Amino acid sequence: MRNLAPPEIDFGTPARASDEHVTLSIDGYAVSVPQGTSLMRAAVDAGIQIPKLCATDSLEPFGSCRLCLVEIEGRRGFPASCTTPAAAGMVVHTQTPQLQKLRKGVMELYISDHPLDCLTCSANGDCELQTQAGVVGLRNVRYGVGGQTVDGVAGAHHCDAKVDASNPYFSFDASKCIVCNRCVRACEEVQGTFALTISGRGFDSRVSAGQDQPFMDSDCVSCGACVQACPTASLQEKTVIELGQPEHSLITTCAYCGVGCGFKAEMKGNTVVRMTPWKDGKANEGHSCIKGRFAWSYATHKDRVTRPMVRAKISDPWREVSWDEAIAFAAGEFKRIQAQHGTDAVGGITSSRCTNEEVYLVQKLVRAGFGNNNVDTCARVCHSPTGYGMGVTLGTSAGTQTFKSVEEADVILVMGANPTDAHPVFASRLKMRLRQGARLIVIDPRCIDLVDGPHVRAQHHLALRPGSNVAMITALAHVVVTEGRVNEAYVAERCDTKSFHDWREFVARPENSPEAFEAATGVPAADVRAAARLYASGPNSAIYYGLGVTEHAQGSTTVIGICNLAMACGMFSREGVGVSPLRGQNNVQGSCDMGSFPHELPGYRHVSDAAVRGSFEAAWGVPLQAEPGLRIPNMFEAALAGTFKGLYCVGEDIVQSDPNTQHVAAALEAMECVVVQDIFINETAKYAHVLLPGSSFMEKDGTFTNAERRISRVRQLMPPLSGLGDWEATQRLAIALGYPMSYTHPEQIMREIAALTPSFSGVSYDKIERLGSVQWPCNESTLEAGTALMHIDRFVRGKGRFFNTQYVPTSEKVTRKFPLLLTTGRILSQYNVGAQTRRTANNQWHHEDKLDIHPHDAEERGIQQGDWVGIASRAGQTVLRAEISERMQPGVVYTTFHFPESGANVITTDSSDWATNCPEYKVTAVQVSKVSEKSAWQQQYAQFNHQQLAFAAQAHTPPAEADPIPRQAPATHPS
Repeated sequence: MRNLAPPEIDFGTPARASDEHVTLSIDGYAVSVPQGTSLMRAAVDAGIQIPKLCATDSLEPFGSCRLCLVEIEGRRGFPASCTTPAAAGMVVHTQTPQLQKLRKGVMELYISDHPLDCLTCSANGDCELQTQAGVVGLRNVRYGVGGQTVDGVAGAHHCDAKVDASNPYFSFDASKCIVCNRCVRACEEVQGTFALTISGRGFDSRVSAGQDQPFMDSDCVSCGACVQACPTASLQEKTVIELGQPEHSLITTCAYCGVGCGFKAEMKGNTVVRMTPWKDGKANEGHSCIKGRFAWSYATHKDRVTRPMVRAKISDPWREVSWDEAIAFAAGEFKRIQAQHGTDAVGGITSSRCTNEEVYLVQKLVRAGFGNNNVDTCARVCHSPTGYGMGVTLGTSAGTQTFKSVEEADVILVMGANPTDAHPVFASRLKMRLRQGARLIVIDPRCIDLVDGPHVRAQHHLALRPGSNVAMITALAHVVVTEGRVNEAYVAERCDTKSFHDWREFVARPENSPEAFEAATGVPAADVRAAARLYASGPNSAIYYGLGVTEHAQGSTTVIGICNLAMACGMFSREGVGVSPLRGQNNVQGSCDMGSFPHELPGYRHVSDAAVRGSFEAAWGVPLQAEPGLRIPNMFEAALAGTFKGLYCVGEDIVQSDPNTQHVAAALEAMECVVVQDIFINETAKYAHVLLPGSSFMEKDGTFTNAERRISRVRQLMPPLSGLGDWEATQRLAIALGYPMSYTHPEQIMREIAALTPSFSGVSYDKIERLGSVQWPCNESTLEAGTALMHIDRFVRGKGRFFNTQYVPTSEKVTRKFPLLLTTGRILSQYNVGAQTRRTANNQWHHEDKLDIHPHDAEERGIQQGDWVGIASRAGQTVLRAEISERMQPGVVYTTFHFPESGANVITTDSSDWATNCPEYKVTAVQVSKVSEKSAWQQQYAQFNHQQLAFAAQAHTPPAEADPIPRQAPATHPS
């Protein structure tokens, strides 16, 4: 039997539950539920289970499977309980002889059109069809099963339908499909992609991807929502087909973007069979994207570094050694360097890939073990302007809302972010709100998916020129001020009066109007004015921004401008409003919270504060420096100047991710001891003298903090492949340096963090275990679960402060030699520098970085789709394949940076934000031309890469007579 709700019937959507309750009788029990509750939900609340197939708590009621029928006294027929709202005085029966007969007959038809392998199917024990057949008491089928002949007659069936195995992560076996619509509804309601549909009618109905295409050729984004929703084995993970059903599970947190999705890792022993999104995960509520759901096999990839390696210089082969020897060598070198060149000649870089506890230990090692503040983190090159801009205006550098808050927004402004690719689970929630009627403003040089995606369209797309963010945000503020749209009462109560009046006078000047800035932004003034009016009108307006805001020479100024605008319009202190930075990596927020910046101790407290410093000195037992240390760019400059000689780099690939690759490589070559701790031989490790094996998120115990300040547990799924976790390696290095650490579990580290950091004082593993997650600030002055909404009664700094946002054009100007502007970003299937996703089947979607170029610019240069094109900037040259795209505006080109051989950061310059040194990745003046061969840098890269991988391959066969490594001058190679 094929199960399909007839298209002409509209089952409607039951009213949402309200505060008003109704009382009814279900199987003789009095039940009181909120008005609008479905009979099925009311029965579940009363402990009564009604058979079902098409219903699930993650989707709207549909009423097509005909299993959840009930009898209601005084009503004719047998309505579906999932779509029938409870009413006062109802008398409902869920188990009667007639219902039993009807359900068994319906189930008999389902099973008759099902393959013969039902009992040996890979979904056995995990199939709702099997379960419900047992629930209704079906023991035999009169019509035959799997296309069998009954009484010499073969009935029509679908058991010979083909399997679509085109997707690398799951298969679609149409023969097992009961057309319950759950996959189609999940694709629409949860994901918002609308990639699936029901083709045909009646008995010929079937689930179809796109226009009867294979899944891989359709618009499917492989989020897994359809697989999660499928009640049979029609849609199933290939890992389950291969390994069988999992036997136990652990809850953990995704190690990709800053959304911080909760996952249930379903396992056999130490082998992960599948990752299913955790329904109780507050950040994702049971949804996922392709990366978190499927792209986790990198954790056991053959390229994993599992033994420590050392060498004297980078032109030497690696030599595998024991942990003790590697740690002793690294510590000895750091001691030697400091003895010869001074305390400040070494430093460390923490990782947003690591847990809070691991990051805390690295910065503690630098401050207490090295004796300086030369510690920085990858947030330097992504969201450091967020820290500065939100800090000076609001008092704290973190998102003001939960992700769920967007469900209350009436107007959503997305600036310099592409959530559908970089934060897809949040994007699904955002798109759902847009389909419900919220209005959207997109400020971005590109026509991203949110501008004109499926069932989503921005009211205003302000396609500004790269580098003109400050002009745009100031022009929006000009309209708010000059048209009388300021929320005067809110500003008077909550904001600093003097700074507001100074700011009001500044933005009201004619030179800050949309008309005056039209030449700089390239956006018609009328469009800017309309967008400003829409944002100010709300009533609830929320701003979400990303690296397209921060990675500019005026990144901090733009963040300040965003906060100015939100304060002026009163868009704080409640659900559906606020300012939320979309953090790029899983623990960017946490790595900043833990004191990874050279000027701040954990909790964003300045190192110059004697009282704060004193509390750490008392706990750590050593004096601490009062002066800030070196930022990452300063480390590079000092290395080239000969004063910075040693680096401990944990989990960061600065050669690939930082701007001006050749400059970074030269700085590393100038150092005498580079220690890299990572799970793969990344681009930075090729310049290292010591390589310590890192651990993936599957091997970690600890916590991550996502972009909504949510602290969630990461649980160890398997022992570290190298024998040590990251925190254990850091602890051993600290001890070898002469600074004792004696932790036995990351929980002890979190206790220390809580004891020394006021905003974390209420955080504990026990509490997270009980509540699922907590949000900082979490202490005696907050709710037990911490703080969901920031700045409710007052801003953290007291009165919100306004700052003037003077537009200063970027120094990266187009010229006759470099007439185009390059901007960079990410794509859905790949992640950051690609170290993880490139080692999964995600490469089947995106296996190389390309250069997106507008047809007009391509035609001018004689460039066709797929041509090799050279991209030259003031910093360097590289070669990519051309992708001709009308999503680009003329004069602007775009690329991703997921593949090291692409050299995207060879051409980005070292121009950076005035306040934080965050690089200006988003604005690089370039020329593009058709070429026939790779760039000189790429050819050198290929040779160097081959050499370094060959060195690693030799590491497991060291010569028997190998002596301890002598200290030699660092080698050089063509950068």
